[in-house]
Amino acid sequence: MTKFLGEGEVAIDSKGRFLLPAKIAKQIPEGMGEKFVINRGFEKCITIYTMDVWTVIHDKVSKLNDLREDVRMFKRLFLNGASFVEPDSAGRILITKSLLEFAGIEKDAVLTAQGNKLELWDQDTYYKYLEQNSVNYSKLAQSVSIDFGNIFEN
Repeated sequence: MTKFLGEGEVAIDSKGRFLLPAKIAKQIPEGMGEKFVINRGFEKCITIYTMDVWTVIHDKVSKLNDLREDVRMFKRLFLNGASFVEPDSAGRILITKSLLEFAGIEKDAVLTAQGNKLELWDQDTYYKYLEQNSVNYSKLAQSVSIDFGNIFEN
């Protein structure tokens, strides 16, 4: 499974395409860069999955209990925005107009690595998000470490 690192600023062209930065593209295992799934992120961003990651997530979401209203609502919000994309001959990825509008992306964007997926943010929104949330970075680390202990110890 792909584990992405890094971030980079990208430009969205008039057709809604962007070029995957070389430092990110190099991290995609051979044979996995032909197809991605793009989707709404949980914040105002677009999430980009490799097919291997999407398959695992899709299988898990598909097994959720449809008798529960919250499950049906989640599935609609999560799955209905998803679409398959392939880089064109120049290596550009086309983002649907509805996803660009959802994330408020017009031209300048930031592509960030999130381990097994990528996120595409409007540049201003991303930097504001970092500024607002970095104040509580230490408390957040302490809070989430409950799930797995202190990852920084040897």
